[in-house]
Amino acid sequence: MNNLLEKIVVNSGVGKFREKSSFENKILPEISKQMAAITGQKPSFKKAKKSISSFKIREGDIIGLTVTLRGRLMNDFLKRLVNITLPRKKDFKGIDKKSVDSSGNLTIGFKDQYAFPEVEMDKSEVNFGLEVTLVPKDEKNKNREKTIEIFKKLGIPFR
Repeated sequence: MNNLLEKIVVNSGVGKFREKSSFENKILPEISKQMAAITGQKPSFKKAKKSISSFKIREGDIIGLTVTLRGRLMNDFLKRLVNITLPRKKDFKGIDKKSVDSSGNLTIGFKDQYAFPEVEMDKSEVNFGLEVTLVPKDEKNKNREKTIEIFKKLGIPFR
């Protein structure tokens, strides 16, 4: 299984929480803690590269969190994703093949973090969405059809 994927990237945007007064000392640490529980690795903060006044963002503001998983952590996360998390997703009938982009990366979006068993709904104060991107290893021939077959071998349920 390890030789088919290069990495798994888990992202979450926190821009919508920036306007709340408790963002820096309450909301951001809570999201960081929950992402660390979900992935098994501490997330890194992504900062805005430039200011955008219509979004009320200044250069250097934290606008997202990301975790890149490789090796054993990546394999453990993939097993939990396929066997536990995806079946827990509400009205889940399989992943649409349109989720695989032209270069062969599969991106799965979650509206909230509660599909992951590591997150306790009653203790969580913040509801945030995240996306999981699976990046295949074979860079020479990254095309949709071949990578869809690779993802099927990994156990990803397609419609």
